[in-house]
Amino acid sequence: MTSMNESTSFFDQAPDAPEIATRFPDLHPPFNKTAALTEANRCLYCFDAPCTAACPTHIDVPRFIKKIASGNLEGSAKTILDANILGASCARACPVAVLCEGACVMHRYNQQPIAIARLQRFAIDALHEDGACLPFAPGADTGKSVALVGGGPASLACASELRRRGIRAEIFDARPLPGGLNTYGIAEYKLPLAESLREIDLLAQLGVHFNFNVTVDAKKLAALDYAHDAIFLGIGLGAIHRLGIASEALQGVTNALDYIADYKSGQITSAPERVAVIGAGNTAIDAANAAVRLGASEVHMIYRRGPEQMSAFAYEYEHAKLEGVKFLWHLKPVGIKGVDKVEGLDLARLEVTSDGSLVPKSDENVQLRVDLVILAIGQATHTEFLDSGKIKLEQGRIVIDRATGQTSNPKYFAGGDCTNGGREVVDAVADGKRAGIRIAAWLEEQDADA
Repeated sequence: MTSMNESTSFFDQAPDAPEIATRFPDLHPPFNKTAALTEANRCLYCFDAPCTAACPTHIDVPRFIKKIASGNLEGSAKTILDANILGASCARACPVAVLCEGACVMHRYNQQPIAIARLQRFAIDALHEDGACLPFAPGADTGKSVALVGGGPASLACASELRRRGIRAEIFDARPLPGGLNTYGIAEYKLPLAESLREIDLLAQLGVHFNFNVTVDAKKLAALDYAHDAIFLGIGLGAIHRLGIASEALQGVTNALDYIADYKSGQITSAPERVAVIGAGNTAIDAANAAVRLGASEVHMIYRRGPEQMSAFAYEYEHAKLEGVKFLWHLKPVGIKGVDKVEGLDLARLEVTSDGSLVPKSDENVQLRVDLVILAIGQATHTEFLDSGKIKLEQGRIVIDRATGQTSNPKYFAGGDCTNGGREVVDAVADGKRAGIRIAAWLEEQDADA
């Protein structure tokens, strides 16, 4: 087990991978001061701002933008971080086109929405560049402690709320670095690994304690239950599903999350000539775009339905086409070819019946030459170590009160993908934020009843 406290800088642990930085420049380059001021002054500073309502963490968008316009960048950053401690990563990775910017009133006037995400990033980047400390401090020590299982956005947001209320927050994660999907699973051109780690340094300033390379099983969970006053489960999802066909163990078959994590850490610096990605979600697109940027000359995404049914956002789909990704619709892998390594895919063409189900077209298989197959067909849950008699589960997901994050066991709270099946980073942050506030209130109630 590796343990780290507030004196540790996570940003300094980011690997030096100049080739990755060159191949994965910012998708949306940052504003300079002049551009930020110009954009901030476009804002109408709505009183009943729909952008704030559309943000799951309810950042006061007009307030932080007005502070940029007036030159108060520290105040702007404080406004953002007060509502969302992971405001920097959300500024980069949020699907703002369907959240805050999608709700911007400028749409009513046939104008471009305010670039809220880039302004949010500008304010927090300025805080980092000035070397300023987190603009709020831990609360007075209450003597209470909470164990948080998993080091992703939900746990980080929960830990922030706990520390601001004087409650000890101790995070346990199976990986060697914190951040969950922010660190390991989001495309580098959206959220660089170093930026995810820089953001976590803010949490270290609050005194959040981190324990890495710790796998929490039923026995470990029981020990944490005994040692702490409450438990937060931010365990995310498990492994990506397999196809269930022969030869999946061949060299050259991987999954999207491992592929993204490996290139972000510098373990992968190039791609083979021909790559196939199975699936059509946002993570699948991130993996396909990565293969293009790593040098593959031919990248196909294969999906059993059509573009209307893909789960990826429309703008992600359009971006992937610009990157050079080719899409193959109504095809299903039925075989992987190769002896020692992957050499090709055998694909069955599918058709939609009148009741909406998919059936193979007879004798219409397609052969595709590939050197690498990346699976991105959804993730399994991994709540099997939880006692379902103690914590209610539905189809492997933890059941919570959505308003508080509390589970069927009042001492246990949860949030993020393990409860909702996989949504956005900002949704996980909102879950953790609500749970942290409720845990603090619940602990006070226990003391009052004692």
